[in-house]
Amino acid sequence: MFIWIAFCILIVLLLALDLGVLNKNAHVPSTKEALGWTAGWVSLAFLFSGFIYFSYENGMIANVNELSGKEATIKFLTGYLVEQSLSMDNIFVIALIFNYFQIPPKFQHRVLFWGILGAVVFRGLMIGIGVVLINQFSWIIYAFGILLLYSAWKMLKSGEESIDLKNNGTIKLIRRFFPVTTQFDGEHFFIKRMNIRAATPLFVALMVVETTDIMFAFDSIPAIFAITTDPFIVFTSNIFAILGLRSLYFVLASVMNKFPYLKSALVFILFFVGMKMLLSHYIHLPEWTSLVVVLAALSVGILASIFSPPKKKNQS
Repeated sequence: MFIWIAFCILIVLLLALDLGVLNKNAHVPSTKEALGWTAGWVSLAFLFSGFIYFSYENGMIANVNELSGKEATIKFLTGYLVEQSLSMDNIFVIALIFNYFQIPPKFQHRVLFWGILGAVVFRGLMIGIGVVLINQFSWIIYAFGILLLYSAWKMLKSGEESIDLKNNGTIKLIRRFFPVTTQFDGEHFFIKRMNIRAATPLFVALMVVETTDIMFAFDSIPAIFAITTDPFIVFTSNIFAILGLRSLYFVLASVMNKFPYLKSALVFILFFVGMKMLLSHYIHLPEWTSLVVVLAALSVGILASIFSPPKKKNQS
C-alpha cells in the first residue's frame, strides 16, 4: 500500500510542477519544447521500469501473479507501449475538437492538463473495476477480447476519423445547466457577465475531451489486461502513457496525416491483443512476444508511411 500511495503522490507532484511552475504562463509550446517534454516523459517511464524490476525482484509489492523482476519489467514496458500507441488516435480526435471550438494554441495545454487529470482518476476507477471483474469472473477475459476485436474492426472501417460535434450529447447536456458563450476570457473556464455565470468554449472543449477519452478508455483498458492482470503494472503503465499525452499532442497533432499507415498498425495491435485474450487459456506465449509484436507493428506503420506513402487521388 505504501508504494501505491508514494506513486500517487509522485504523479500529483509531477502534475503540479508541470502546470504550476513549468507552464505557469500560457504559451504555445515549440516543436523543440514538445519533443523535449515527450523525451522526458518517455525517459521517466523507462526509469520507472527499473523500479518495477527492483520491486518485483525483491518482493516490495504485492505480487499477485508471482512475476519475476524481468517478467514484470517486460509487461510494464509492453503495456506502456500499447497504451501510448493507442493514444495516437485519441490525439487526432482532440485536434478536431480544438479546431471545432477554435481553441487558441496557447490555451490548449491547460485544457489538456485538466482533461488528463480527469482521465487519470477515471481510468484508475476503470482499472480497479476491471481487476475485480477478471478475478471474480474468468469468462470476462473473453468479453474483453471480443470488445477489442470489435474496436479493431470499427477502426478499420472508419476511414477518416470524424466526430459529430454539432449533435454531441455532452454539449447539449452542458447547455441545459449553463449558458454558453462564444467569448474567451483568458484561461478561465467560466465568465460572469451581468450576474450571469456562463461557460466559455474552453470549458465545453474540456468536457468533450473528457467524454471522448472515456470512449477511448473502453479500448485501451481491455488492451492492457491482455498484457497482464497485475493491478500495479496495469495502473502505472496506463498513467505514464496518459501523462505523456500532452507533449505528444503538440508533437504529433500537426503531422498525424503524414503517417497514414499508423492507423493500420493500431488496428493490427488491437486485433493481436484481442486474439491473445481469447486464446489466453489455450496458448501461452513468451513474455517478450507482445513487446516485439507491438514494436514491429508500429515500426512497419511508420516506415511504410515514410517510404511508401499512399498516392493522392486526382481531383476531377
